[in-house]
Amino acid sequence: MSVIIISAPSGTGKSTLIGHLMQHVPGLHFSISATSRPPRGTEKDGVEYYFLTPEAFREEIARGNFLEYVEVYPDRFYGTLRTQVDRQLERGEHVICDVDVLGAQHIKQHYGDRALSVFIQPPSIEALRQRLEARGTDSAEVINDRLARAEFELTFAPKFDRVVVNDDLAQAQQHFVRVVQEYLQSHE
Repeated sequence: MSVIIISAPSGTGKSTLIGHLMQHVPGLHFSISATSRPPRGTEKDGVEYYFLTPEAFREEIARGNFLEYVEVYPDRFYGTLRTQVDRQLERGEHVICDVDVLGAQHIKQHYGDRALSVFIQPPSIEALRQRLEARGTDSAEVINDRLARAEFELTFAPKFDRVVVNDDLAQAQQHFVRVVQEYLQSHE
């Protein structure tokens, strides 16, 4: 069983591509991340996230139990538990980890050849700006922050096993599915 690690700058179409991948490649399951934020709405522990207190999250960090984690705000952590991913692999699941570029590097380092890292790349920063502006959900300041982050993230693309450029959605979907299927077939 394998780990499929996916990263992309905001606005690149990663969620759309992952949704398509899940429909076309059997046996894929998302890893369940841990967070120190409280549940929202009908979220349940162990379904959407593992909900930990900030103290419990820090204890797991100290024990080395996270493949990757990030503190987004003071006491607001998100991360991928090694035990969770390993349990899924033992159950015969291929595990999808949707993480940032730094987290992707940590997970790839841990699993090595058992993991495929895929970077979803926009055709250009200008195309990404147009997509973010067309959403109409963010202020100019937020868009500029996301573009600055995207420029940083793009520097990591060469460190990924494969890069899928999302210029034409249908072509990117086909390419993404082909990349993952070829990897899984070669690691049966």
